[in-house]
Amino acid sequence: MGEEVKSSAATSPQAEMPIAIPLRDDDREPSPRAEEHPSWFSPKRLLVMFCVINMLNYVDRGVIASNGVNGSQKTCTESGVCVAGGGIQGDFDLSNFEDGVLSSAFMVGLLVASPIFAILAKSVNPFRLIGVGLSVWTFATAGCGCAFDFWSITIFRMLVGVGEASFISLAAPFIDDNAPISQKTAWLGAFYMCIPSGIALGYVYGGVVGNGLHWRYAFWGEALLMLPFAIFGFLIQPLQLKGFSSSKPNKEKVLGEIDVADGEQNSKHAASVSYDDTRRTNTESRNCSCSVIFQKFLAQNTRFLRDMKLLLGEKVFVINVLGYIAYNFVIGAYSYWGPKAGQAIYHMNNADLMFGGITIVCGIFGTLAGGFILDRIQSTISNAFKILSGASFLGAIFCFGAFCFKSLYGFITLFAVGELLVFATQAPVNYVCLHAVNPSLRPLSMAMSTVSIHIFGDVPSSPLVGVLQDHINNWRFSALILTSILFIASAIWFAGVFLHAVDRFDEDSEHGVPPIQRSNHTPLLDNNAEAPQESA
Repeated sequence: MGEEVKSSAATSPQAEMPIAIPLRDDDREPSPRAEEHPSWFSPKRLLVMFCVINMLNYVDRGVIASNGVNGSQKTCTESGVCVAGGGIQGDFDLSNFEDGVLSSAFMVGLLVASPIFAILAKSVNPFRLIGVGLSVWTFATAGCGCAFDFWSITIFRMLVGVGEASFISLAAPFIDDNAPISQKTAWLGAFYMCIPSGIALGYVYGGVVGNGLHWRYAFWGEALLMLPFAIFGFLIQPLQLKGFSSSKPNKEKVLGEIDVADGEQNSKHAASVSYDDTRRTNTESRNCSCSVIFQKFLAQNTRFLRDMKLLLGEKVFVINVLGYIAYNFVIGAYSYWGPKAGQAIYHMNNADLMFGGITIVCGIFGTLAGGFILDRIQSTISNAFKILSGASFLGAIFCFGAFCFKSLYGFITLFAVGELLVFATQAPVNYVCLHAVNPSLRPLSMAMSTVSIHIFGDVPSSPLVGVLQDHINNWRFSALILTSILFIASAIWFAGVFLHAVDRFDEDSEHGVPPIQRSNHTPLLDNNAEAPQESA
């Protein structure tokens, strides 16, 4: 009887019964109830958690720039009396150029990892990718506190960038998916408000911990604060982005697993006949697996190149990012050299607290104001460009005028108004990045925006300002030259006002979601899933 069954199965492939392959928990498709009403989260809690994580990311930027952690070089008088330096720059005997390179080192990891995480988001759950990134970030910041020379801390700073890359690329699309339609820009403003406030808090935190204990403790403290979020990212039920299929295995994956299971079952039958046949079957299975992996790698590269071609074909996105590059060139150098320049020009007793206080107040109100104003006048791409060009132009005037003042109080007043206007661009510029492209391209859009503004913006700006200062030895003149670049950003964004722009947020996904799923797909945390969608 057993022989008849085996013979029948061998001669009639159609008679084979389908094999049920057990799926991992991450591969199972969530029930509709779980997707509409997740037990562990609400949209507001999602926003709060992402804001705290974003703030910790930028606290690290402020810490590395603070005088308490960054320190100063060894100085010698004309009579030959030398005073030892302090902080990272003093302990590792760094020049201003090396110090500037250190500030930009984490960008290398950020630039390399951002597009990789954006690509992986189409095959791996984006929320799990955030958990991976936060784990790397936690390890790297702890490593910065253990560094023993310039190269070791530079490597750890690069790993900090790798950890931050997943969050930077994926957090904003999650917020954009789940924010109320009438408050989308305001929610983005709240999220990006954490950039200036985080940097400012980092100035203060770095100054207090660096001067009170040691600069290494500042990094160890950051790692401890981020650790719970890194663990949380792996333990909670994952979320899903709009424009992407749920994290269930695709057809190729299922067929591949069935083929492997069939191969294993056939090899067991063959074992009773011939050991050589079993070994040959296993070899063929391994070769097949290698072939599948190679094909998937080629498919990922092909998809990435296709998506990049579509992204670069969006003129609105390109103009927006070009203006963002010029803007970030200035802001990046401000955030790193600001305390040191303020101390040198105006002889501030505590430049960390001064710059930190101005930045945190103006950053919070400016970023929130930009988002609320855009929502109030109607959230459109054209209106976003009007705010971007106007706010950056007026901000450049006030900041430029501030550095012309010799009075400390005159500087503080004008610089505060300038920062208030400059930070009003944060929500509108990211609104354009998210709404000028197809929903399935949003992670790649945010990743390439991040890569561009850093590789052409604040990565070169800090070392270049350091070289300029080493050459002219005049912080006031260096600051004026740097500030003038804001006028270029304003001009580029002004050109965007005249472009034909279409908000593509509600456009059907062209990638990653089968047509049958597109019509029914809604954001995971949308509380108004049954209400008709408003056109943005």
